[in-house]
Amino acid sequence: MDPENRPVPMFKSKIKSSLPYTLAVAIIGFISLWIRMRPYDSVFLSNGFVKFTSNDPLYHMRTLNLLLENYPNRVFFNPMTNYPNGSYIHFGPLFDQMMAITALALGMGSPGQDLVNTIGTYFPAVLGALTVIPVYYIGKYLGGHKTGILAAILIAFAPGQFLSRSLLGFTDHHVAESLFSTLFIMFFMLAIITAKKKNLHFEDVLNKNLTVVKEPLIYSVIAGVMYSAYQLSWPGASLFLLVALVYAVIQYILDNFHHESSDYLGFTGIITFLVSAILVLPFVHPDMGFSLYYYSWFHVATAIGAVAGFGVLSFIQREFKNRNLKTYYYPLAILGIGVLGLLATRVMSPSIYSLIINAPHTVFGVQTGGPATIGEASSMFYYDGKFTLLRAFSNFTVSGFFVSILGMFVLLVSVFRKAKPEELLVLIWSILMLFAIYGQNRFAYYYSINVSILSAYVGGLLLDKVKWSQLSEKFKTTVKSPSDLQGFLKFVKVEQVLAVLAIAVILIYPVYGAALEQSTGSNDPDSTWIEACLWLQSYTPDPGMDYNAIYEAPEDGELFDYPDTAYGVMSWWDYGHYIETLGHRMPNANPFQAGIGGRRGSINEENQPGAATFFTAQSEEEATAVLEAVHPDPDKAGARYIVSDGKMATTIFMAMPEWTLDTAGYYQPYWTGSSYTYLPSMRYFDSMESRLHILDGNGLKQYRLVHETWAYQTQESVYKQVYNLLHGSSIPEVDTGYVKIFEYVKGAKVTGTASPNETVNIKTTILTGQGRTFEYSQSTTSDSEGRYEFTVPYSTEGPISGETQFDTAPAGPYVVSYGNTTREVRVNEEAVLKGEEVKV
Repeated sequence: MDPENRPVPMFKSKIKSSLPYTLAVAIIGFISLWIRMRPYDSVFLSNGFVKFTSNDPLYHMRTLNLLLENYPNRVFFNPMTNYPNGSYIHFGPLFDQMMAITALALGMGSPGQDLVNTIGTYFPAVLGALTVIPVYYIGKYLGGHKTGILAAILIAFAPGQFLSRSLLGFTDHHVAESLFSTLFIMFFMLAIITAKKKNLHFEDVLNKNLTVVKEPLIYSVIAGVMYSAYQLSWPGASLFLLVALVYAVIQYILDNFHHESSDYLGFTGIITFLVSAILVLPFVHPDMGFSLYYYSWFHVATAIGAVAGFGVLSFIQREFKNRNLKTYYYPLAILGIGVLGLLATRVMSPSIYSLIINAPHTVFGVQTGGPATIGEASSMFYYDGKFTLLRAFSNFTVSGFFVSILGMFVLLVSVFRKAKPEELLVLIWSILMLFAIYGQNRFAYYYSINVSILSAYVGGLLLDKVKWSQLSEKFKTTVKSPSDLQGFLKFVKVEQVLAVLAIAVILIYPVYGAALEQSTGSNDPDSTWIEACLWLQSYTPDPGMDYNAIYEAPEDGELFDYPDTAYGVMSWWDYGHYIETLGHRMPNANPFQAGIGGRRGSINEENQPGAATFFTAQSEEEATAVLEAVHPDPDKAGARYIVSDGKMATTIFMAMPEWTLDTAGYYQPYWTGSSYTYLPSMRYFDSMESRLHILDGNGLKQYRLVHETWAYQTQESVYKQVYNLLHGSSIPEVDTGYVKIFEYVKGAKVTGTASPNETVNIKTTILTGQGRTFEYSQSTTSDSEGRYEFTVPYSTEGPISGETQFDTAPAGPYVVSYGNTTREVRVNEEAVLKGEEVKV
C-alpha cells in the first residue's frame, strides 16, 4: 500500500482533533497569567523592596524562608508570635514545599533571597492560570468542547476573591486550594464516568479484569492524590469530602430507584479515599488529637470513614438487589445507618462526634460577635445584619451570579429526568459551595469555579439550541483556506450570531471588565506600616530570639521558655504578621485570631486579657492591668510596645468591642442640622485606643510615643473636632502619624513640695521624628504636707545604648508649675526605664 494512502492511526487522529482545543486552552491559560501579572509595579517596588500582598502571604514567605533555612525541617510551632504563648501553624505544608522545591531546583540547592522572593510572588499567579485546565475538562465532560472552552475563558477572567488571591504577590495557599480541589473533582468525575461506561462491578476487581478496571483505577488513584494535595494545602479540606459523600448518597439512591448497579461508584470512592488516607498519614501530628484545624488523626479518620461509607452503601445496595427489597426503603436504611454511626461515634469518640456535629455551622453558619468582623469569615449575603447581594455581584458579576443559579436549576431538572453522574456531581458541588459562601465569603474563590462552569453549561445549551455543532461541522468540511470563508458565511444563521453575541455580552465581557478593574494591585501593607515595622526591627532592643530557627513546641500545658529579654508588641490582630515578618518582633495578637482576648459566648463571661480588652480599656490603669495580665508571670508585662494606626482609631475601631461583646455607647447619634449622625462619644474617647492615637498619649503615665510615620488624610481630624466640642478643648484638628509606636515603661517619679492641697502642673513639648510638636501635660494636687508626685514616661536626655532608640522626645525639660512658681526638670532614660525618683 502507498504510504500516503495508509489509514491514520486512531491515536494520531485523536491528537489531531484535540489539538485546536489544546492550543485554545493554552492561549486562555497565558491570558489568565497575564491578567494576574498586571500588578507587577505594585509588588516589585522601584527601591528593590518586594511587597507581598496582605498579612497571610507575608507569613507564608516567613514559613517558606524558615523551611529553606532548615530544609527539610518545617516550622510547626512558632514562638515568635502570639507572645507569650506562641502559635501552632495550621497552614498546610504542600504550598510552601512546592515553592521551596522550585527555589532549590532553580537555585542549584542554594537559592538567594531575590530568587525566593521572585518564586513566591509568581507562584499564586501560575497556580491561578493552571486552574484553567481542570475547569476546561469539567466543562468538556459536562457539555462538550464548547462548554469546556467557555468555562476556561470565564475562569481565566473570574473576578473577586478567586482573582485577588491568585494575583502576583498574593502568596497564600488559597489558590492551591482552588486548583487541587478542582483537580480532585475533575479526576473523581472522570473515574466515575469511565467506571460507569465500562459497567464496572466488584467482580471485575476480584477477577482482575484489567480491561474494565484499569482506566477507572488510574483516575481514582489520581483523584485520591489530588484530594491529598488539597488536604495538604488546607486542613479544612473535609469540605470537599462532604461534597463527595453527599453526592454519593444521592447517586446511590437514584441508581437504586433506577435498578442500576452502583459498584462503579463504590469502587471509585473506596480507591480515592483509601489513597488519600495513606498519603496524608505521614503528615499527622499525633499530639493534635482530632483537631479540624491542624493535621491530626481527624484527617485520616474522615478519609477512612469515607472508605467505609462507600463500602457500606455498596453493600446495602447489593443486599437490596439480592433480597429484592422495595427501593424506597433504601434511603431509610441509609438514614438509619447514618444515625447509628453518629451514635456509635458519640460513644467511642466524643471529640470526633463534636467536630462532625459542629462542622456544618463552622462552614455554613453565619458568624456573630467578634468572628463576624473577620473580613473573609463574614457572610457573602449579610452585611451589618442586612441581606445584600452586592458582595456576590462584585465577586461573580451580576450576570454570572444569576446565570449560575439558572445553571443549577437546569441541572436539577435533568436530575429528575435521569441525570448523568457528572451532572449530579456538579450540581451537588455547586449547591454546597453556594451554602459555603452564605456562611463565609472567603469561599468565593471556590464558587467562582462553579459560576464559570455553570455559566458555560448554560451558554453551551444555548449554542445547542441554535445548532452550533452543525455549523462547526460545516466549518470543518467547507473551510480549507481563508478564501473559503466567504462561502461558509451563507450557512451562518441569525440566531447563531445572536447566541454568540449574547454569550459575549452577558457572560464574557462583564468578567473581563471586572478582571481588568480588580487586577491593578493592592496597597496592603501600605508604606507606613512597612516603615514602622522596619523601624521596630532597627531601633528597638533585640528580644533574644533566633529569628531563623525552628523551635520545639513546649510540653502540653506548659509555656514556651522565653529568654528574659523577650517582649511582646501589642497591636490589633490584623497587623500581627506585619510585626513579625517585617519587624522581626513578637506580636501579642495575630491573624490566626490568637491573642485577641475578650469574650466569645456571652457578656457574662470573664473578659479575657488581650488586644480587644487592652484597646477598649476605659482608663490607663485598666489597660495596664490587661497588659500585665497577658503574661502569666506577675513580674513581666505582656508587651513593651503598642502599635496603632489610623484605621484602628476610626474605621475599624468597633471590631475591638465586638470581640468583648460589649459594644454599646462608643458612638451616639448627634443632630448635625439636617439629620442624626453617629459620632464618637465619651466612652470612645475614654478608650485606650483613643487616648493613644487621637490624643498622642497626653497625660498617660507609663506610655510614651517613640515613633510615628507620616500622616494620611483620615477621619482623625473629624474625631478631634468632636473631642474639642465635647471637652471644650482645643487640640489641633489635624491628621497626625498614620502608624504610631508607643512604649510601655515604668516611668520616672518626679517628686517635690508645694503648698498643701495646691494644684501642681507638669508639661513639656514633644517633638516627633516627623517634625510635629504636641503638648504633654499632667495635673495633680499636693497632699496635706505639700508633697506631690508625677509619673512621667518621657526622657529629656535622649536614648541610651541597648534600649529604644526613639526619635520622639521632649524638645526641652519638663516644667513644673504651681502658683507663681515654675521649675525645670530634666529626666534621664534610666529613671524612666527603672522607675527611679527625680526630685524637683
